[in-house]
Amino acid sequence: MNNLLIEIGENLNTQETQRIEQTLRKKTGISLVSISDSGELQVEWDANKITKSEIIKSISLLGLNIAGVKSAQAHTHQADHEHGHSFLHILGENTELYYAIISGAFWISGLVFSFTAAPDYIATSLFVIGAIFGGVFTFSSAGIGLLRGKFEIDFLMLFAAIGAAFLGKWGESALLLFLFSLGHALEEYAMKRARKSISALSDLAPPMALIMQNGELKEVHIKELKVGDIIVVRPNTKIAADGVVINGTSPVNQAAITGESMPVTKHPSATWQEDLEIKKLRPEHRVFAGTINGNGALEIKVLKEAKDSTLARLIYLVKEAETQKSPTQHLTDKFEKYYVPSVLVVVILLLFAFVIVEESFQESFYRAMSVLIAASPCALAISTPSAVLAGIARAARQGVLIKGGRPLEDLGGISTIAFDKTGTLTEGRPTLTHAIPFGDVSKVHLLKVAVAVEALSDHPLAAAIVDGGRKELGDMDIPNAENLKALIARGIQADWNGSLVHIGNRRLFEELTGEPLLEEIDHKMAELESEGHTAMIVHQDDKYLGIISAMDVARPEAISTLAALKKIGIKRMVMLTGDNQKVANAIAKNIGITDPMGSLLPEDKVSAIEQLKEQGGSVAMVGDGVNDAPAMAKSTVGIAMGAAGSDVALETADIALMADRLDNLPFAIGLSRKANLIIKQNLIISLGMVAVLVPLTMMSTIAIGPAVVFHEGSTLVVVLNALRLLKYKM
Repeated sequence: MNNLLIEIGENLNTQETQRIEQTLRKKTGISLVSISDSGELQVEWDANKITKSEIIKSISLLGLNIAGVKSAQAHTHQADHEHGHSFLHILGENTELYYAIISGAFWISGLVFSFTAAPDYIATSLFVIGAIFGGVFTFSSAGIGLLRGKFEIDFLMLFAAIGAAFLGKWGESALLLFLFSLGHALEEYAMKRARKSISALSDLAPPMALIMQNGELKEVHIKELKVGDIIVVRPNTKIAADGVVINGTSPVNQAAITGESMPVTKHPSATWQEDLEIKKLRPEHRVFAGTINGNGALEIKVLKEAKDSTLARLIYLVKEAETQKSPTQHLTDKFEKYYVPSVLVVVILLLFAFVIVEESFQESFYRAMSVLIAASPCALAISTPSAVLAGIARAARQGVLIKGGRPLEDLGGISTIAFDKTGTLTEGRPTLTHAIPFGDVSKVHLLKVAVAVEALSDHPLAAAIVDGGRKELGDMDIPNAENLKALIARGIQADWNGSLVHIGNRRLFEELTGEPLLEEIDHKMAELESEGHTAMIVHQDDKYLGIISAMDVARPEAISTLAALKKIGIKRMVMLTGDNQKVANAIAKNIGITDPMGSLLPEDKVSAIEQLKEQGGSVAMVGDGVNDAPAMAKSTVGIAMGAAGSDVALETADIALMADRLDNLPFAIGLSRKANLIIKQNLIISLGMVAVLVPLTMMSTIAIGPAVVFHEGSTLVVVLNALRLLKYKM
């Protein structure tokens, strides 16, 4: 299947999106059509049955303005076409709101004149003018729907207004069109607040960049930047491309990409000439397009073109996420599909109630119009998409990418979370954890010997010992070691300061001395190993200096995050790792994991997820998005850690934590639960209002006027309720 994301503007209401989706789905070869509330249309199609150009032509024939067409492979632009409503927006994007206000002004004027001694035609004329201004957009939407054989909410409202006018109730007709127009305009205005949180991403990257060419600075458009170019970023300006810092030191505000509240100090990478993959860089060396430089100048080697930057991918995926409807939204769409025709049937039957009930045709007609207004599902149509859009927008501001309504709803219902260990719960690289001297040896001497010898080795543990040792020793001068020799499966030896140094495991020293290890050393080694550390003995000439150890330590925020998850009701927190069970148990005990599972191959992790789902229902899998992809796919919700800069992580997960931090996970779960609560509240409000108003109007307990007020009021209430998600905090 092929996939397109088509920008069609922001002038679509809920009924228009449903109409377009239904029309395009009838085309042979199109398997999926979904439109976000901000006008992003996603299409999946079979290239053997329909072509891309035929799809674009079909969309154009619907009267839509195609601003751009994007796919995973290319980003192309199409010519503009006239949008079905463009000719109405003569006063700008808020024209409908202005029309509604004018409509209301004429309705109020007519109401005032109706209570005076002025001739009736003055009040009636004012009501008619008010109805015209209030009905312009409703008439347009209803007309387009009728031309396509669709009877939708706009048609129901227009039909009711015409019916009231037919009975001479011009005041009620004008009130209905005024409030319907006002409610719809305010709904669109409120929804733009959520959309702006997303569309603002497009304005983050600067349009121009300063590139270094032949020793001179030249300003070019960011689209002209190539991988390997050197750009200069001046203090307090935006960074134009993803890359690696090669010169300069400066704090960088990365909140727009990763959600981090504090600036991250950047400084040059020692291996920038070889660094080609941004994901493999340490956080202090890599920068992203759209982030804001601090008070220092930076020189940056470009690692991604503008169209492939993390910001560009984020914008694309957030827009695509808006088109992914939630289970509740799919349910309400199906409900409306059958509900609207049913309402029309009931209204038609009520029109002829005068045949069997002692009342006039006018009374039957008036009741039918009142029921039509009361039964229209305006609030229901907007209740779920408004909450989904607001939830996705709020998460994006926090550095959490939620890829659609389904994961937004599903995340709040999980009871079990499975974590990959390396790079998720831990730092992903070994760190020096202990330096324990024996006898009269000082810790400083132990570290100097270990650092000098391990500096000659290229083993990952050696780098951890050198980095950790130098941090503790500071600027202390350390004589260099020489003549390194690797002792396979045992350790290393080297000459240092006129002495022979050995660093290795038990086996090495049992071979060297021909005797078992000293009890003190053996006991300490066993203790460290039981806690998951890799322990090594340091020996100089004929003297034991002590023990050094290293391990992949837990992230600083791991303990507090797991505690927060437990507090919000996550019952099981499982760790999946390829390390042996003893190491898994030790790490789990330290950080608060309830179920450590060790010695797992990638396929074992998939089996573990399946077992967890059988035991506890909904399961989330948190990993790095690469080797954990199969387990993520099997879980209810896949969550990628550290997705900033990683295309693979962004693609494989349902949810991506852009900053390489765990503490956004409780926020995401809390937001999901809040969104689910608001969706339920909106459904109760919208369906409850229909359930109350329909019987009251059928029994003629209330007239058109009150029915209109309560009906349109419920529509506005559900939108404002959904927008509370934009202010969500843990």
